[in-house]
Amino acid sequence: MVTVAERIVLLEELAAYMASDAEPWLAAKAAAASANAWFTADHVDRAVANIVAGMLTRPELETWVSVYPPIVHPRNVGIVMAGNIPLVGFHDFLCVFVSGHHAVIKPSSKDDVLIRHIAQWLIDREPRLAGTITFPERLKGCDAYIATGSNNSSRYFESYFGAYPHIIRKNRTSVALLDGDETDEELEALSDDVYLFFGLGCRNVTQLLVPEGYNFERLLRIFSSKDRYADLHKYNNNYDYHLAIFLLNGVPYMSNKSLLMVENAIPFSAVSVLHYRYYTDRAAILAELRADNRIQMVVGRGCIAFGRGQQPGLFDYADGVDTMKFLTAL
Repeated sequence: MVTVAERIVLLEELAAYMASDAEPWLAAKAAAASANAWFTADHVDRAVANIVAGMLTRPELETWVSVYPPIVHPRNVGIVMAGNIPLVGFHDFLCVFVSGHHAVIKPSSKDDVLIRHIAQWLIDREPRLAGTITFPERLKGCDAYIATGSNNSSRYFESYFGAYPHIIRKNRTSVALLDGDETDEELEALSDDVYLFFGLGCRNVTQLLVPEGYNFERLLRIFSSKDRYADLHKYNNNYDYHLAIFLLNGVPYMSNKSLLMVENAIPFSAVSVLHYRYYTDRAAILAELRADNRIQMVVGRGCIAFGRGQQPGLFDYADGVDTMKFLTAL
C-alpha cells in the first residue's frame, strides 16, 4: 500500500507537472478545451493554476491530512463528477486519493480528459497505484459514494446510492454582499467571481445583495473589462436570448456588452445574467444568506475576499460537508 506520506510526495510532483510545459500535459489541456466549447484555454489554465496553488503544496497537504485519523482498511469509493468547469471533481478525487481509499471514478463526459490524464500520470509514476484509481463504464459495487449533480439528478443518486454511505450534492450558487463603498479594485476582483468560467460554477457569484440607492453604473463600467466574454458564441447566444426575453416581457434591466442585470430575489441566474436584490439590514441579510442551503459562499467584506471565489483551498468542502471526515470514518 502506498502510504499517505508517499502520496503527498507524489502530489507535490504532480503540482510541478501541472505547472509545467511538458508536452503531454499541454496536449491534454488542449484536448480538454477542444472537447468542450465552454472550456477555453484560458479557463483551463486558470482552473489548473488554482488547484496547483490552493491544493497541492506540500505544507498545506501535510497540515490538512494531520487533522484526520488514518484509515485502516481501504474501501472502494465511487465518485460521480460534474462537468460544469474544468477539473471541478478534482477535490473529491484528491480526498479519496490522499486518504488511501480506492477511487472508482465516473467523470462527466464534458470533463473527462484532464482527470483521466492525471490519474494515469500518477499510476505511471507509482505503479503500486494500479487498480486503486479506475474508470469503469458503470459505477457499481462500491462501499461508499460521492455524487455531485443537480437537484434532479440528486433524486436518482439517492435511489442508486442511498443504501450505502454517501455524500450527494445538489445545485448551489454563490452571492456577493456589497456595502456600496467598494473600491474600483474590489469591484474589478468581484468581476472575476462573476465572469470566470462563464458563471457556470457553484462558486460563481450569480446575485448581488446591495443597499438602497446602489450605484450600478460604476459597477457595470468596471465589469466592462470582461466584455471579451461576449466573444464566445455560446455565451453571446445566452446574452442575446435573455435580452430578447426581457424586452418581450417588459422586464427592467441594466447591461453592458457582456452582462444583463435584473432585480430578482432568486440567487440562481442564467449564463450572462446577474441578479440583484436590495437589503436594509446588513447583519440580518448576512444571517439569512448563511442559513440558506442553496448558497455555497458569500463574497464581500468580512466574508470571502473579492476575487477569491474560484480559489478554494483544501478545507473548502463543497456544500460545507467535510469529505475527509466522511472518508476516514468509513
